[in-house]
Amino acid sequence: MDFSKYGIRKEEFAAAEAALGREPNECELRILGVMWSEHCSYKSTKHLLKHFPTRGPKVILGPGENAGIVDLGDGLGAAFKAESHNHPSAVAPYQGAATGVGGIIRDILALGARPVASMDGLFFGDPEHPRTGHLSAGIVKGVGDYGNAVGVPTVGGKTAYDSCYNENPLLNAFCIGLVELDKIVSSQTARPGQLVVLLGSKTGRDGIAGAAFASVELSEDAKESRPSIQIGDPFAEKMLIEACLELKEKNLIVSMQDMGAAGITSSSSEVAAKSGVGMKLHFDRVPLRAEDMEPWEIALSESQERMLLIVEPKNIDEVCSVARKWELDCAVIGETEEGDDYSIFFHGEKVASLPATLIGDGCPPIHWPAEKPADFEKRWNFDLDGLPVPGDWNQALLSLLGTPSMAPKHWISEQYDSMVQLNTVRGPGHPVSVLRVKGKESLIALVLDADPWKCGLDPFSGGAETVARTVRALSVAGAEPLGLTDCLNFPSPEVPGQYWALEECIKGMAAACVALGCPVVSGNVSLYNETKSGAILPTPVVGTVGLIPSPDDYLLSGAWEEGDVLFFVGPCNPSLAGSQYLRSLGLSPAGRPLGFSGEAEKDFSERALRTARAKAARSGRALAGGGLAAALAKDSAESGLGAHITLGIPTRKDVVLFGEGGARALYSVPMSRVPLFKAIWSGYPCLELGRAGGDSLSVDGAFSLTVARLREIWRNN
Repeated sequence: MDFSKYGIRKEEFAAAEAALGREPNECELRILGVMWSEHCSYKSTKHLLKHFPTRGPKVILGPGENAGIVDLGDGLGAAFKAESHNHPSAVAPYQGAATGVGGIIRDILALGARPVASMDGLFFGDPEHPRTGHLSAGIVKGVGDYGNAVGVPTVGGKTAYDSCYNENPLLNAFCIGLVELDKIVSSQTARPGQLVVLLGSKTGRDGIAGAAFASVELSEDAKESRPSIQIGDPFAEKMLIEACLELKEKNLIVSMQDMGAAGITSSSSEVAAKSGVGMKLHFDRVPLRAEDMEPWEIALSESQERMLLIVEPKNIDEVCSVARKWELDCAVIGETEEGDDYSIFFHGEKVASLPATLIGDGCPPIHWPAEKPADFEKRWNFDLDGLPVPGDWNQALLSLLGTPSMAPKHWISEQYDSMVQLNTVRGPGHPVSVLRVKGKESLIALVLDADPWKCGLDPFSGGAETVARTVRALSVAGAEPLGLTDCLNFPSPEVPGQYWALEECIKGMAAACVALGCPVVSGNVSLYNETKSGAILPTPVVGTVGLIPSPDDYLLSGAWEEGDVLFFVGPCNPSLAGSQYLRSLGLSPAGRPLGFSGEAEKDFSERALRTARAKAARSGRALAGGGLAAALAKDSAESGLGAHITLGIPTRKDVVLFGEGGARALYSVPMSRVPLFKAIWSGYPCLELGRAGGDSLSVDGAFSLTVARLREIWRNN
């Protein structure tokens, strides 16, 4: 038998045959081929994900549901998750990105939460590459058009450029929603004797086996993959959101599941397996766009804007009435029953019969060999003494700020409606995105970040740094981190060195999560991100959510005022390894990033929170890409004020100014608050840099640029 035809391995076929006591038929093989794909089963990573801490004092719901939920207080929760749509966006950038946004919104909706904000992680190739312009334009437009039409603001994100993404761009979509904790809808609460209801758009051939397509290396002929791309309709999604929330408020839903990857099969079998019930489905009752669809096509279609509901028989008429109100198709396609049998009927004929638990959790795990590349340490060889100190410091800073990854992304954010719903306090272009919650004093703070270059040089330290960067930004803003979600974007796990990097990144992320008390409440794994041209860098993307007690506790960035004292807190020994500065010089990432210190990170976060709560500073910015120089330039431009900086540090100025890594921040402090600020940071490296004021930003012995020139950079990019 040609197992590859069905997307399964010989060992997996044998496992299915043993579990059933017979050979699976063709429909069953197609179902298992998709449900046991990497995208759906996590067969290569499930054991690695156990490294992550998933519990915490604010965690209401961790991994295992459609999204995680953290406690915001007063009976309200925030449901959030990130999801990847990488392969579809590489093949059909507009629809791939649009349906990625639609899918993550439905993940939040499936818990009974109203989606209130989105963020995106965008990773594009070299701007000079012939495909980058087409791919990036389509992906950004897809995100913007869908989010704007459905009425969910895109409030922030991360955009980076590197040649490793030339043929394989990444689109990671993040969504957060609000839900009353006593009204959470679960996928685990179905009971025998209830109805299985399909709500939303009709089912067609778009997206069939899309999950399997996302679990293999991209083919050179992308056109072959177009049938695996879904087509989105944001207006139908808006109707679906309102209908599902109305059904929830009227207590008409027992259980609910989004139809994402693998469509009806994944949503229905997951509900059955998690709830411990069997399910009998009748596919001739499914509303179709194409009447000649085969049962396996109906089972695996990934047509968008659909939800699976479990409903008590007595409530079905009212459910259908709500569906008609919102102009949505609504059909009873099956019923739950005792046992574990998951059966599909088509015009009275049983075409598939599998244990529900086998579909969702029966795939044999794969422990690929992990091996550190023999020449890995060579990446750490970096001759700092051989790196010339800038001859023109002004040009060095301008070149850094002008690199594609560092430059402002107005061309992206201006396509997004970041203010719809009127809850956005701080939107795109800032270190932290901030939302108000109607009826509550507290604010929600969001950060999405990644650093693939450091992960490529040292996966453990890079993974830890990625998590730490999000927590630093939240802490400086005055937000207590509540939990995080992740998208683990990696190349093929079948290459030992690549699998080792994946494992090390996860371990580094987990170490940072434990040290900082920030649990992982949801996430996604996207493997096989590579083409014949090469593999992407290890790219874990982290979205962290925090809570600011009140608007008074929120510390802005870029808010200097005349006469403020500027302070730099943190160690003065950053690293140029994997830095944006080296990339601005046209050099490949090299060197070894700073190691992770959980004790120092925890100390920094606690002091940063105290600084915000005590109002000991006027402005604060955690250092990230571009180091101290970039932070100074951004704060100066946003504030409209200059400063004269003196660096009394006995080391190379380029390292101090452009180095990255470690728990560090830039603060502006009113003169009257200087004693309090110094008291909070006593015992931690704290250096007074100078005063805010004037119309130029200058550093002794280095650059001197007018504020007007810095602001021009931000306006013209």
